[in-house]
Amino acid sequence: MKKILNRKGFTLVEVLLVVVIIAILAAIVIIAINPARQIAQANNTQRSSDVQAVINAVHQSAIDNRGTLPTEITVTATVIGSAVGQIDICTILVPTYMAAMPFDPTSTGAGYTDCTNYNTGYTILKTAEGRVTVSAPSAELSKTISVTR
Repeated sequence: MKKILNRKGFTLVEVLLVVVIIAILAAIVIIAINPARQIAQANNTQRSSDVQAVINAVHQSAIDNRGTLPTEITVTATVIGSAVGQIDICTILVPTYMAAMPFDPTSTGAGYTDCTNYNTGYTILKTAEGRVTVSAPSAELSKTISVTR
């Protein structure tokens, strides 16, 4: 009499084949999503929003002062901040024209919540024609983020 073996389950080859297929699909998804690029794009979007907010606040201040821009803004592109060699316009803009000074999303450290110790990472300048340009020099993905008004 022959005994019939009733085997249930998967063979080792079948299990390995499924694992390899899942690994290939996961690699394709990770490459397609590219988290580093997504983060860089999000940072650039934040920079663009911040640059717009700063230039809007500067112009609102100028409107309230009969068209006169803050005297701190010069024809040389200078970082907006409270350190020596930077343009300190926080006390002019905050809290009247904006709730707080924005800062570059890749900046680290404290001191961004008040006007005594801050560094936005953004630059500002006034052209010879009296127009204001605010830029984000640390934009990622070879993008240029700059607004002139």
